[in-house]
Amino acid sequence: VQLQASGGGLVQAGGSLRLSCEFSGRAFSAYGMGWFRQAPGKEREFVACITKSGNMASLSDSVKGRFTITRDNAKNTVYLQMNSLKPEDTAVYYCAAKEGNYRYTRASEYESWGQGTLVTVSS
Repeated sequence: VQLQASGGGLVQAGGSLRLSCEFSGRAFSAYGMGWFRQAPGKEREFVACITKSGNMASLSDSVKGRFTITRDNAKNTVYLQMNSLKPEDTAVYYCAAKEGNYRYTRASEYESWGQGTLVTVSS
């Protein structure tokens, strides 16, 4: 499995970004997908996840109401729509894949990781 994340950048507080993660190498529709982030000096933390069919998703409390995770199985891509961004959202964002049909919220559960995309939110 290969994962290619993109869409990061510099945005002002209150702005929006959409991250994309393109999946290749196996059958995308067999994998639950997740987004995690890691800020400088901090541990990697869960942001969002979605089941392989896309019918259920989970979000961390810190992003609930502002971020949305979706997927397009025809395009082998998972998205993270980030609205009302805050400076504390600044981090490298990673997408991850786990074969199975569940909402996986722990980093240790994931089998494959993308290279990360940097999101910087200025105040």
